[in-house]
Amino acid sequence: TAQHLAERNVRVLQACDALEEYGQLDKPDDESPHSADLMRLDFKLNLLLDLASQLLAQSQPRVGPLAIRLNAMGASWKSDSPPKTGEHGILEVGIRDVIVQPLNLPAESVAAGPGEARVRFTALGEVVADHIEKLVFRRHRRKIAGSRQPRRA
Repeated sequence: TAQHLAERNVRVLQACDALEEYGQLDKPDDESPHSADLMRLDFKLNLLLDLASQLLAQSQPRVGPLAIRLNAMGASWKSDSPPKTGEHGILEVGIRDVIVQPLNLPAESVAAGPGEARVRFTALGEVVADHIEKLVFRRHRRKIAGSRQPRRA
């Protein structure tokens, strides 16, 4: 059902949010008596999550990586055999390698140029759409920040 898909998509997006925030933490408080213990636990938990996701990834077939333009309204990608205009289906989007569960987004194919597939999302739900917009915004901001960094020779 649409409700079940939306709930699963929210959990996947929340997991992605948590993983992306992990890399942006401030310097740990060295004065805290438990700082070192918390850092060790955090490292071990992340290691465990990485191992578990690798095991799951091996047991589930995945399509190779494909560049996709995504926002809360829809998605587009290059395709030699795009779906026919008006076709309905579920677009599966893997948002991070360590998150094995893909987003399952109800979509309808819309007209696109030759060699391109384009879909608009149907029945995403406001919470899922908001999380997707935040994800896209953060990645775009990081890409711009990365392009402004001076390159090392």
